[in-house]
Amino acid sequence: MKNSYQIAALPGDGIGVEVMDAARHILSTLEPRIGVRFAVEHQDAGAQHYVDAGVALPESTLKACDTADAILFGAMGLPHVRGADGTEIIPQLDLRFHFDLYAGVRPIRTFKGLPTPLASPRAAEIDLVLVRESTEGLFYARGRGETRPDGVYDTMQITHKGTARICEFAFRLAEQRAERKGRPGRVTNVDKANVFASMALWRQIFETAAGKHPGVASDSAYVDAMALNLVMKPWTYDVLVTENMFGDILSDLIAALVGGMGMAPSADLGDKHGLFQPAHGTAPDIAGQGKANPTAMLLSTAMMLEWLGHRHGDQRLLDGALLIDGAVEQVFATGQVRPFEFGGSNGTADITHAVADHLKVVA
Repeated sequence: MKNSYQIAALPGDGIGVEVMDAARHILSTLEPRIGVRFAVEHQDAGAQHYVDAGVALPESTLKACDTADAILFGAMGLPHVRGADGTEIIPQLDLRFHFDLYAGVRPIRTFKGLPTPLASPRAAEIDLVLVRESTEGLFYARGRGETRPDGVYDTMQITHKGTARICEFAFRLAEQRAERKGRPGRVTNVDKANVFASMALWRQIFETAAGKHPGVASDSAYVDAMALNLVMKPWTYDVLVTENMFGDILSDLIAALVGGMGMAPSADLGDKHGLFQPAHGTAPDIAGQGKANPTAMLLSTAMMLEWLGHRHGDQRLLDGALLIDGAVEQVFATGQVRPFEFGGSNGTADITHAVADHLKVVA
């Protein structure tokens, strides 16, 4: 059993640097509790690095990510830093494609002690995961758009392989959640099969995958209807699976249901590599002010430990993930801290130290 895990840390831009520091602090606090060392090594990447060095994602960083046990990512991109085609410099997409991180996992749940934007008391029951296919779909067109005299054409790619593996991932995740929560699992497919042939193919593949998992309930919805239903009754959903662009949009929507992007962790997973990051951006408007909510980053760090624990059969890491998760829950449930976006006055340092202090004393 390993006593040390190598973590490639890519803080990036804006508040990415601040929340990465929070994650480092929590990992160092956790080390003596679980008897594991985390060798967290800084790696350069991001929009500012592109400005300074002319490259957004150095080859040395790619090599470090390839050999690391896991990749911990802050946030990258600055609105004013753009490439020749007018799009932002966002290396996180390059990492997804390079390492074939096809499963974007976005869990969302409400936390006791924090208000929710929805008036219904059932908002307290929100606990769902959006699974986003992250290597195909409309995002496949990035860098491949066809410029013609009358405009630019971006083509969406949906393949049998890409769709089948993300649907299978979603059903396996639903089975795991059902076992952990002691209730039946459900996967809801989100597409636009009434308009696009690519989405009709997607739905056919989803239905084939559903037939292989009879113990998991399944259904489908068009993406526009799902946008409505996620506002009206998000507590009715378990696992959602969808195309890349739809997933990008809906993941922000579900984050809003529980208070904002600061509460939204995520993982980008492939068969060999795992990258873990808060779902939010670099927030240049508050960068350097200490206001950033580190919760999404801390929960992403817990997701990293859970993934590593299963991958290496290391119960200590699984325990560590539960400790971080429980500490975050407790500091909010007890009213110890409240982030700015919830009307509170606690920023990055307050929340990080509160979680760390809980980790030190919890039995």
